[in-house]
Amino acid sequence: MDNIFEGYTIIELSSVLAGPYAGMMFSELGAKVIKIENSATNGDVTRSWKHPEENKETEISAYYSAINYKKEVRFLDFTKMNDINKTYELLKTADVVISNFKKGDDYKFALDYGRVKLINPKIIYAKLSGFETQDTKVAYDVVIQAECGFMYMNGQKNSPPTKMPVALMDVLAGQQLRSGILAALLRREKTKKGALVEVSLERSAISALVNQGSNYLMNNINAERIGSRHPNIALYGEVFKSLEGTEIVLAIGSQSQFENLCSMLHLTELITDEKFTNNQNRLIHLDDLTELLKVAFVTYETLYLQKKLTALNIPFGEVKNMKQVADSPTGQSMILEEKIENVTTKRYSTVGFRIK
Repeated sequence: MDNIFEGYTIIELSSVLAGPYAGMMFSELGAKVIKIENSATNGDVTRSWKHPEENKETEISAYYSAINYKKEVRFLDFTKMNDINKTYELLKTADVVISNFKKGDDYKFALDYGRVKLINPKIIYAKLSGFETQDTKVAYDVVIQAECGFMYMNGQKNSPPTKMPVALMDVLAGQQLRSGILAALLRREKTKKGALVEVSLERSAISALVNQGSNYLMNNINAERIGSRHPNIALYGEVFKSLEGTEIVLAIGSQSQFENLCSMLHLTELITDEKFTNNQNRLIHLDDLTELLKVAFVTYETLYLQKKLTALNIPFGEVKNMKQVADSPTGQSMILEEKIENVTTKRYSTVGFRIK
């Protein structure tokens, strides 16, 4: 992809995931991203977030590596005026600054938007926070998952509230930061003026509730834990095993897809069964339907199922682990490798789009 942001400078006054995730898109697309880490605390805390099987001797973790690609790291201490002045010098010619200070620390260190705007009136100042109103409460990803409804509705029917295994709230906030920065840069092209872009983890999370949010807002339906099932669509998220034990998830979204599935499995009698004749009926009798299909699926080999499902345009996917994803052609094409402090690091690109 072209270096779309070549010539732009991004100053990263942020740590952990959301802010650095947003910054990495710009570094991938050619911008100069200067990441400032706190020298008094040995840098970004994620440097120490190591899996038990990681090399204990290095200063770089896989977590840190995931979202700090192609960045120029500088260690500074904002309790020292000399280091703040060094930051001011960088900000004078920067296009964007991404910050996630704790409440009040931006003013404490004289790096708030008002002060930075005086140094550089055209700068885009992206400010990340946790909660909209509980602004002194620490907001890590799992806290936002809990407080914004995700943990309550995630998990199996009888399981406790369950967090998602990726810090998705941080990723969502990082995406919102990107969008806000890009919108502000576009406006600057028209007005020649800088801007303050404010993003909170809480607001980002609630904005992503989509159909589950509308189910409640329109129909007072409070999402419950139903595993991978879909509250509105039958056989969407249901997992079946092949003869060899391969797990296959279905994403049936239309009547024709359901009928094609039944025909493929030689269960045409289900098409006219009153319990399964339409989507709502299938949702009501989903347990019965699932059991019938499980018995049929397990009699077919994986390759046969894959070929038939593909030929009939029935949405399905093989449930893959991290190794299988990494070994896939798309996974291989998205791996970015870089040496950071003499450590060979790898991560997937945070840019999921192409521009031609």
